[in-house]
Amino acid sequence: MSTRPLRILVVDDDPAMVGAITALVGTEGHQVITAYDGLTAVKRFREERPDLVLLDLAMPGPDGFTVAGQIRAAGQAPILVVSGESGEAAKVRALGIGADDYLTKPFGVRELVARVRALLRRPRASKLASGIGSQAKPVSVHGVDVDPARRLARLDGREIELTAHEFDLLYLLASNPGIVFSREALVQRVWGGDTHVTDRSVDTLVKRVRRKIEDDRAEPRFILTVWGTGYKFADV
Repeated sequence: MSTRPLRILVVDDDPAMVGAITALVGTEGHQVITAYDGLTAVKRFREERPDLVLLDLAMPGPDGFTVAGQIRAAGQAPILVVSGESGEAAKVRALGIGADDYLTKPFGVRELVARVRALLRRPRASKLASGIGSQAKPVSVHGVDVDPARRLARLDGREIELTAHEFDLLYLLASNPGIVFSREALVQRVWGGDTHVTDRSVDTLVKRVRRKIEDDRAEPRFILTVWGTGYKFADV
C-alpha cells in the first residue's frame, strides 16, 4: 500500500466489520483509528488527521453522507465508502458529497486492498481542481469573494461554509466568469478525472453550491446552466 505506515480511520457501527478491516490493514503495518458513530468519526478525524478514511453509511447519529461531507470540509484525506447500500443513488450521492471511491459489502479482501492502494496513489483532487496552488489568486465577482490560499468564500461579506469539492467548483467558475465548462471538464478539474464521477454527481454538486450562494429567486444569478453543454459563472 505504501512505503510508510499509515493512519487509517475505520468508521462502522458493526464491531465485527471494524475488527475485520483492522486485522487486514494491520497486517500491512498501518495504525487503525476506530469510530462506531458519526459524531465520534468527525471528532477523531479532526484530532488524529488520518491518511485515509474507510466509512460506512448507516450508523448512529449523523449518517455516513453527513460524515463524508464534514470530513471533506475539514481535510483532504481520501474517503473510501464501504457500505451495504448497492443502489446507484447512494453511490452518486456519496461521490457528490466528497467520497473518493465506493465499495459495496460484502467485498473481497483483495479488492479492498486494491481500492486502498489505488486511492493512496491518486493525486488529491483539491490540488488538481481549478489549478488551485500556492500562486492562485483570490477572486471577487458579483459580491462573491473566494480566497484559495485561505480556503475561504464569502457572499456580500458573509462567510459561506463549503466542502472541498464545493469550494473548488465555486473557485473554478468564479475565476472564469462567462466561460462555459462542460460536465466532463468539471469532472477533470474538480475531481481530477475520477472515472467514478458521473454527470449526475456534477449536477448534484452544482445544486449544493447554488443552495448556499443563491437567493430564493426562480432563476440563479451566479452559476448559470448552459443547456446541452454545462455551467458557467455569470458574466462580469
